[in-house]
Amino acid sequence: MNKKNVLVVLVALIMVFSLAACSGNNGGNKSEGEKATGNAPEAPNNSNTTPEVEEQLNPEPDVKELTVWSAGTEQALVLEAGKVFKEKYGIDVKFEDVGADKSFERMITDGPAGVGADVFLGVHNQIGVGTNAGIVLPNDFHEEETKANNNPMAIDAMTMDGLLYGYPLSVETIGVYYNKDLVPNGTAPTKWEDIISFAKEFNDVKAQKYAYMWQMGDLYWTWSFFSGYDAYIFGDNGNNVADIGLNSDAAVEAAKFYQSLKEILPLATADVTPDIRTSLFTSGKLAMNVSGPWQANEFKKDVKNVGLMEFPALPNGKVMKPFSGIKGFYVSANSKFPNASKLFAHLITSEEFQMKNFELFGNLPANNVAASSEKVTSDEFSATFLKIFANSVPMPKASEMTTLWNTHEATFATLWNDQADAKTVLDDWTVKIKDAIAVMNK
Repeated sequence: MNKKNVLVVLVALIMVFSLAACSGNNGGNKSEGEKATGNAPEAPNNSNTTPEVEEQLNPEPDVKELTVWSAGTEQALVLEAGKVFKEKYGIDVKFEDVGADKSFERMITDGPAGVGADVFLGVHNQIGVGTNAGIVLPNDFHEEETKANNNPMAIDAMTMDGLLYGYPLSVETIGVYYNKDLVPNGTAPTKWEDIISFAKEFNDVKAQKYAYMWQMGDLYWTWSFFSGYDAYIFGDNGNNVADIGLNSDAAVEAAKFYQSLKEILPLATADVTPDIRTSLFTSGKLAMNVSGPWQANEFKKDVKNVGLMEFPALPNGKVMKPFSGIKGFYVSANSKFPNASKLFAHLITSEEFQMKNFELFGNLPANNVAASSEKVTSDEFSATFLKIFANSVPMPKASEMTTLWNTHEATFATLWNDQADAKTVLDDWTVKIKDAIAVMNK
């Protein structure tokens, strides 16, 4: 070992012993990085170790205001969190109306331009797009706490290439609302064969009466049939885009059953929209309506005896598995104040604010304690949606999913409207997806 290396080792040893000797002081000095050290109020004192120093994250000294994006209809949550944040850190929070479905797309352009948000609400399936564009920071400082406090499915959905990016706020999926005054004995059928039998008696196309309705021309609303037959989009839980399962034997079997249901819903895919479903359901012409928790309060008000059930069992005996989405806040990689932004994202997704989110808007908590609270579990609809979520398939988050969203409507229209050969249609779709992925990854 040369003299230079010996000197380095000696300096390192001196620093270690100096830090150990100072561990009991007030720790007023802070590092220049994202993590600064401070006191550990009641650090456990193991016999063979000195007390650990608690890590703290502190806002940048020059931050006066953070810009936060969320949906305008849910502004109240951001404003309430902003008040607490202001009281704690003296930093203002500026709200801007950008919904979770548009935020990643906007941040790709607005972030680098310096006009984007510091913190923004987004849906987990856009993480691949966001990480490829380099616009989002990992949830690093609060990673372990976030993982410990939230639903494992939500954590996995917000993780990309081993890194956790989001701060989970809520989970959502879809279920089957039903009118108890219309279904047999006030209880919705739990098997598809029973739904089909009921539809043959209940349906009246001229009077626009239907037993069961969903948006059959849309991948999000229709994938539950395919996943119920164990079909998949990308292998390895949606992460292996080289393994495309859209034309597997399971997918073809699912497509054939899906096509057969045109007998009880003889409409074109373009004829079923959210507004049409809602209108028919609230007017008593639709017995069972597939929708999400965002319509729970509306249906409680407008449908006298409304219920919510899990999806019916398929002919193979398995229950359908719908897509699900996890909403959360993300920190912009272009923010001038990443520390303050991480602190706000952590605050607004805490157990307290996830409960406020539920109380204000009915959004289902991702936080384990909040989701198991009496307020949530005592609500029939919320409890049922959480059961459905546990059996759901989070939307794939790979950026290559854009190739499916760009082609799904034409594919399902061909399957449903034209009743074309399922194997041929799915083979053609798979080729289109592979070609599109090859182009986007050049």
